[in-house]
Amino acid sequence: MLEQSPAVAALRAWGDANPASIRHVLQLPARSGRTVAWPEWVPAAAIERWRERGISEPWEHQVLAAQAAVDGSHVAIATGTASGKSLAFAMPIVTSIMTGGGSALSEPCALYLAPTKALANDQWRAWEEAALPGVRPAVVDGDTNTDDRAWARRHANIVLTNPDMLHYSILPGHERWSRLFRNLQYVVVDEAHAYRGVFGAHVSLVIRRLIRIAEHYGSSPVVIAASATSGYPERSAERLIGAPAIAITEDRSPSPERSVVLWQSPNDDEPSSAARDGAALTIMAAEHGCQVLTFLRSRRAVEYVASLVRDNLSLGDDSVAAYRGGYLAEERRELEAGLRSGRLRALASTNALELGIDVAGMDAVITAGWPGTRSSLWQQFG
Repeated sequence: MLEQSPAVAALRAWGDANPASIRHVLQLPARSGRTVAWPEWVPAAAIERWRERGISEPWEHQVLAAQAAVDGSHVAIATGTASGKSLAFAMPIVTSIMTGGGSALSEPCALYLAPTKALANDQWRAWEEAALPGVRPAVVDGDTNTDDRAWARRHANIVLTNPDMLHYSILPGHERWSRLFRNLQYVVVDEAHAYRGVFGAHVSLVIRRLIRIAEHYGSSPVVIAASATSGYPERSAERLIGAPAIAITEDRSPSPERSVVLWQSPNDDEPSSAARDGAALTIMAAEHGCQVLTFLRSRRAVEYVASLVRDNLSLGDDSVAAYRGGYLAEERRELEAGLRSGRLRALASTNALELGIDVAGMDAVITAGWPGTRSSLWQQFG
């Protein structure tokens, strides 16, 4: 029951301790989901694996996006966080691989682009755990060693990378990746709303170069852009990829009831900071049994908040951590696993953890300071 949840207990504690600090509360009602039957073209073996993982039927928006991609249209799917966009692009990719036939040199391939290494590795983990017949995913980024890159060039049929790696390594060395480009059927641009401004213009040029190189090798890939909810996703996708796209925007996934609270520091008569307030709220939430994720604007603030929370909680040093850019790959993977397993009860992070990590069961998310855009704010909340 919602009345018994740790998040509600923490919210009430915040209000009782500093009633004037809570400036506004928005109650988001629960939403029921709408499922539809699996498309007839999805292989039975894939459906069986997804059902074993608890996906009895897909949400309607997932099938609409997948069908548009299978029909050959570029797609912009812009639904809420945790609405299952991954399955929407997984269905056409898996179908092409499982029904395409041929050897490793001629089987269909897909390229997945993520704005962060964390998201690419999270998607790789999901593909590995699904263990779909014939699917061989591989991450290729700055952390990938030489042997693993060679394996990906020869054998992977789903390559997961980021725009920087695509621009600096894969596209300049396209002759070595000819197997991928010759058989490329789908390009997934995940968290496409992250590509805006000057950075977005640069990524757009990289994607267009990718499509030209694929066409040079004889393929014509369909682009599936997955994004947070936005006003005109088809327009944004068209600017990004240089071609018209079909927009799928109606979210048919379920959502639990949530409370969004705007908090202002109670210390009007003494210096305060968003980081200090974020630490205080994190401590209070963790004390009420919440697993809490706190976003801050800088690496320095992240380490500061993690230190404050660790010193004021009796959860143990291994239950509180910081997450930011600059950590080694194995350190980041260990923190991500700790968050998913529930071992980490409080994690302070920069926006390096904002985009797309699949973590279920978080009780509270705290955003200390304005993250810059509304899409970033809702992405962090999600």
